[in-house]
Order: sequence, then structure tokens, then C-alpha cells
Amino acid sequence: MSYQSGQRPGAPSYPPQGYPQQTQGGAQPYPNSPAYPPLNPNSFGYNSGAPMQMPQPMPMPTYPPSAPAGYPSYPPQPSSGGYPPSASSGGYPPASGGGYPPASGGGYPPPSGGYPPASAGGYPPPSGGYPPASGGGYPPASSGSYPPQPSRGGYPPASSGGHPHAGGSPSHYHSAPGAPPGGQGYQGPTGPYGGVSYTHSTPSMQPARLKRTPTVVPMAGFNPRADAEVLRKAMKGFGTDEKAIINVLAHRTNQQRLQIAFEFKTLYGKDLVKDLKSETTGNFENVLVAMMTPLPEYYAQELHDAMAGAGTDEDVLIEIMCTKSNEEIMVIRQAYQKIYHRSLEQDLKGDTGGTFKRLMVSLCNACRDESMAVNPDAARADAQALLRAGELRLGTDESTFNAILCQRNWAHLQCVFQEYERLTGHDIEKAIKNEFSGEAEQGLLAVVRSIKNQAAYFAKCLNKSMKGLGTNDRDLIRLVVTRSEIDMVEIKREYQAKYGESLADAIKGDTSGHYKKCLLHLIGEQP
Repeated sequence: MSYQSGQRPGAPSYPPQGYPQQTQGGAQPYPNSPAYPPLNPNSFGYNSGAPMQMPQPMPMPTYPPSAPAGYPSYPPQPSSGGYPPSASSGGYPPASGGGYPPASGGGYPPPSGGYPPASAGGYPPPSGGYPPASGGGYPPASSGSYPPQPSRGGYPPASSGGHPHAGGSPSHYHSAPGAPPGGQGYQGPTGPYGGVSYTHSTPSMQPARLKRTPTVVPMAGFNPRADAEVLRKAMKGFGTDEKAIINVLAHRTNQQRLQIAFEFKTLYGKDLVKDLKSETTGNFENVLVAMMTPLPEYYAQELHDAMAGAGTDEDVLIEIMCTKSNEEIMVIRQAYQKIYHRSLEQDLKGDTGGTFKRLMVSLCNACRDESMAVNPDAARADAQALLRAGELRLGTDESTFNAILCQRNWAHLQCVFQEYERLTGHDIEKAIKNEFSGEAEQGLLAVVRSIKNQAAYFAKCLNKSMKGLGTNDRDLIRLVVTRSEIDMVEIKREYQAKYGESLADAIKGDTSGHYKKCLLHLIGEQP
């Protein structure tokens, strides 16, 4: 199977040349699907606390993993402009004037531009980001450690400011200070992507951007060979040094752990994951295996297991499918096809039904607008359309909710939610609860809550995994392992504010032994 979507003349291949091209009978995961622009490898791999536009992709390694014969350049340097095209080039898809790619303009991607548009400040920032502006490229042109070491001084930089809203309270929508009466001007939501005033006189605005703070960052002075030697010593002979294993693996990113596994096999001719499984048991073994799995494959396995056998774990489908960006879903989709030789969409259709199935298929299609442009007039029109599709009619037009919530960009939807509350006097969540039920209700609520305040949404998921009798360890492991490299600091803050106890205390009360210690290290706390 090839790991590239359909290519157009002039488009760079994905993955870049030099990566292993594994085949499985020559089948493509979506042989009849239209060509899709190549994935941007820059969206995967470690992202620093530099300002980023939402939705922000998770820090995922390149997929498929690097070839054993050395470390190829990452990310590969694109031969032409960015994706999507800049605002000056007409946006994506083009507002008018034909199909895709545009009939004129010199192919795709456009010869100029970049992502995000230059008016938004650019990414990465000209200085201060990761990798550091000084010290060469990534990986460094000369010999040295891989990846290059980030500058000291904490992550993210101290200039990142405070949490988007004081006290960690849920986001609220309100009129901007000094706004005209009657709601003619309104303030962006105070959740993680808020802080920008939108007024009806402004045709479009770029939303404020957020710095998210992980608790697992690239190790300074990373030496995968030395780490492999430490792990070998910890598992060699009689007994196992679990503390040494935790001290290494819980303080390395997923990408770095995969490099350690490569060095381990090179040095000792043994599979690191198999050795870890033979030396550990129970949930401690489970969390270590999760940490050692490439993130696209890990998410693909979690989705598959949620649908395998009798019954379906809809909560897992909702948590993963309703919170990911287009590129994340596309790479997870490719990993799913590679592992199970079935399309993710096919399995979602077979294990869900009704409105929930349509929601899952729409999200799996990965066609959300990610331009981040906000037009208050269009937001008002969408809010009115949602109102007519639900509260103002007998029955519910589910397709309208599905189309708007699955296709509009995240900044636009925040504006829609605010306008809906201005029109009705209550939150969009109340309307969804009144109009839907079951998995469809929970899925739509997850989309809304993730867009409003993603850290608060994942804090709620973590609490759900531990509350009541017993602990859903699989959910707890997945949430801690994946979010520790993205926004665990904000999640901890939201958890404390919402539930009156720290996430660390909750984990201590529901887990034990080396499993507990590993989870605490991952969230940046001491056992």
C-alpha cells in the first residue's frame, strides 16, 4: 500500500522520497476517492509553545516511521509554497471560478503563500520557536544529536502569558466592552481560542492564537544510544529496575522513544517493546506499550478495538474523531488501512447507525474548513440556520447540524455559538441536548466542547475515566499518554478548577505501584 493520497502534477509526494513504501497487494486505502492535497509533514512531529492557529495538530511522528537506515531529514523541505494557499490567493477551496485544483494558478500548492497566511504572523515564528532560530536546521546539517536540542528556559516561553481565562471556568460569551447595544459587537469566547473582538462592521478577523503547554517535551542533550543502554541494564539479569525505565521513557517524547527503540535493536538485536512486555505486567506494561507505539498506529488501534467484537465503545470514537484536525484524521486513517487492511470509514459505517453514523463519516472525511477566517454575517446566518433546524420546527433537521458543525472552521463556529446564545438566550449545548439523544447527542456535544475549550473537554474525559467504582484504565492511559505532549498543563488547571482536586491527587487515589508513578511523571508531577 502506498502512503500517499492522489498526487497532481507539481505536488510534492507524501511521504517524502526515501521513506519505505510498503505495499499490500497494491491496494490503495481510498482508490475511488478524489485526489487530496498532500499531507503537510510539518504538521507532525514536535511543536513548541510558539503561537499556533487552531485546530492544532497533536505532536505525532511521521507516518510511516522512519526507515531503519539512518534518520531521514525531518521535516522535508517543501519544494513550493504552503498549504492552504494564503488569503491573497483566494483561499481553499476557491470561492468561485471552477473546480479543484483551480483551472489557473500554476498547480497546487500555489507558488507563493504559506500556512497560516502571512497576516497571521506566520508559523514557525521568525525567532524563538522550535527548533531554535540559531543552531542550524532540523536535523542539523552536521553530526550531532537528533533532534536538535531546544534552548533552555522552559516551555513555553515565559512571554506566553497566562491561561486564556482566569480561574479555569468554562468559557462564556459576552458583549465586547464598549460594544453598541443590541449585541452589534461581540467579544470572542474566553475559551482557549478566544480573546478577539468580532463586530458586524468587520468582514473577517483572524482569531487569537493559543500557546499550549505540554508536560513531556524533547529531552535536552538527547542521546538515544545512552538511553538504550540504560534500558538494557534495567531489564538484564534477575529483576527489573522499573524506576530506571520510568525515568527514561516518561521523560522522552514519542518520537524520541521510537529512536531509542531503533538504537536498542541496533545494539542488542532485540525488540525493546517485547523486552518491556516480558519484564512488566498489568497496567504498567500497558502504559509502557502505549508510550512506545507511534501515535498514528496507537489511535488506529484504539479505534479498531472500540469497534471490535460485540458492542461498540462510542466514547472512544467520540473522543478521537471529534477532536482531531483534518491532517490528523487522514494520517490515522492511513495507519488504520495499513494495519487492518480495511478503511476506517467502512468500519465506522458498520458499527454505528443513524445520525451518529453520519457524524462519524463526515468527520472521517476530513473536509473541515481550516482557513480560520471569521465573517460575523456568515456566523449569524449559520446560527439562524441551526435555530430553524431545531428549536423553531417540529422535529429536527439533523443534516443542518451535521453540515455546520463538521465543515465550518473552529474560529467561525465559536462566533456561531456566541450568536446562537444572543438569539436564544441559552447555550448551543442546551439546544443539542433538547434536539438529540444517545451517541449523536454526545458526539455533537464533544465537537462543541472541544471547540470552546479543548483543555476543559479533556479534563472532563479524565474525570469520567476515574469517577465511580473502578477505573477505566485504558481511557486513562490513552488520555495521559497523548495529551502529555500537547496541553497537559492546561488540562491540569481545568481539572483543579472544575473538580476541586488536582489531577495528580485523582490519579494517586485510583492507581497504584509503578503504573501510578509512570502516569504522574507523564503529567509532570512527582509520585
